[in-house]
Amino acid sequence: MLELKGLKVKYGQVEALHGLDLTVNEGELVTILGANGAGKSTTLMAICGLVPTAEGEICFEGRRIDTLRSHQVVELGITQSPEGRRVFGPLTVAENLSLGAYSQKDKIAAARRLKWIYDLFPRLDERRSQMAGTLSGGEQQMLAIGRALMAEPRLLLLDEPSLGLAPLLVKSIFQTIRAINQAGVTIILVEQNARAALKLADRGYVMEVGRLVMEGKAEKLLHDPQVQSTYLGGLEQG
Repeated sequence: MLELKGLKVKYGQVEALHGLDLTVNEGELVTILGANGAGKSTTLMAICGLVPTAEGEICFEGRRIDTLRSHQVVELGITQSPEGRRVFGPLTVAENLSLGAYSQKDKIAAARRLKWIYDLFPRLDERRSQMAGTLSGGEQQMLAIGRALMAEPRLLLLDEPSLGLAPLLVKSIFQTIRAINQAGVTIILVEQNARAALKLADRGYVMEVGRLVMEGKAEKLLHDPQVQSTYLGGLEQG
């Protein structure tokens, strides 16, 4: 479904991604692991058209998309729930969700989608008239994911969905991510909670300073000594 070939991204004279080769198959849940500054978020933003590529190609369903504007990428079926949630604080939950559906022309389908999101996140249904800025961190994360789903993506990019959340809420968010994937949405998950991400994913990639240094089945990476010592720390999480 998605293929990155020799992808390079620069911020000024600084090269942030050094020739990434990465694939995602339809229906998969793929996680990208790595320390802060490894280039994980930059990779997602490049896929979305939010940062320009310096070299290489990004292809989605056989079509090259690295030359497209970000709104055109959304219209093709790729959306992102960004790091830090970035909900529109002065708007209500319902208004935030309706903004996510701006590219949808079919109002009946959008209403059906909204019902599905409220079923996924009952808390959002309860808070639909509440200003997004007054929600808890967990509720804002639910809203950010729900807003991304309103565009009916075939590929959903999730950037640090568990960041700053209590352990119980993290478990709930990950269960919902699994349900979204099982509903047929292909997912790329960038996540600091490596253990929980690998338990959820089909495959994983490990990044270090703009390069992919390891890839494989999630189960294999979960038990890899190097991954355990560097990213799992021997601590049971998630």
